[in-house]
Amino acid sequence: MTLPVWPHAESPFHSGELEAQRRAGTAAQLEAAERRVIRAQMPEQHRQFFAQLPFLVAAAVDAEGRPWASLLTGTPGFARALDAARLRIDAQAAPGDPIAAALVPGADIGLLGIELETRRRNRMNGVIVGADKAGITVAVLQSFGNCPRYIQQRSVRPAPGQAAEVAPIVSDTLDGLATAQIGRADTLFIATHHHDAPGLHNGGTDVSHRGGKPGFVGIDDAGRLLLPDFNGNAYFNTVGNLLRNPRAGLLFADFDSGDLLHVGVRAEVLWDGPLVARYAGAERVVRMTVEKMVRRPGALPLRAALSTPSPWLADTGEWPSTPAACDVA
Repeated sequence: MTLPVWPHAESPFHSGELEAQRRAGTAAQLEAAERRVIRAQMPEQHRQFFAQLPFLVAAAVDAEGRPWASLLTGTPGFARALDAARLRIDAQAAPGDPIAAALVPGADIGLLGIELETRRRNRMNGVIVGADKAGITVAVLQSFGNCPRYIQQRSVRPAPGQAAEVAPIVSDTLDGLATAQIGRADTLFIATHHHDAPGLHNGGTDVSHRGGKPGFVGIDDAGRLLLPDFNGNAYFNTVGNLLRNPRAGLLFADFDSGDLLHVGVRAEVLWDGPLVARYAGAERVVRMTVEKMVRRPGALPLRAALSTPSPWLADTGEWPSTPAACDVA
């Protein structure tokens, strides 16, 4: 079977991604492979994969220009390919979800299909071309796979009973429950966004998975979040976006309680120095200043019991949740 390739004149990577690749020393290897690994349509295996999932991770940009990440859920088949270039999603973001008002025709959207039972994941960045009461239709801009590293294996099931809807808690700072949720998290999703110029097919809104040992996201004395960035696929979609647009949206899902925590941040990428050296296994650290929190108790209608932590975590270290002040200046 012949897989589709990147058909456009420009690189599938925008200027921020290319800069990050050069800085990390991966530019040459990706230049040789970029048109094979990034595609402008979904291959058949991706179309089949999306249709078997009970949830998708979605990213969109709100009216203030802030990217947010969230989860869209449904019975497997709620996301289905209409053809190689369009994905239909029969789901809507719930009231109080920070992406709810952003899922409109013409808006950029980033999608991550992730199957926790098998650690398989595929990414798709696109544009919403239709929206109705049942859901949205997305036109593909970029489609690509990701390796399974750092994904914790979990068994997903519907929630035992849908709790009464609770109003979201919104704040400019993290509260104690949010801090505790971050401190025990082994998984997060990060939404970022950048376009080099109108009319180009690279760039857009993107959402990516990050995983680590519980507590891998630290909080320093100034209240900033510290995300170690481990070796990955070397595309640098997230880091490349942050080099051009430092705004990002984090999503922490508590798969035991169903609590969803959305955190809007402004990020900086630290490539070296004492803080990076402190985190065993990290090649960089993303340091993030919290600008907004949306905490949604019990909002996730799924539960996912941990079965096996990622085997790749053996190469990462154990760190205190709050590094010493001298290390985070």
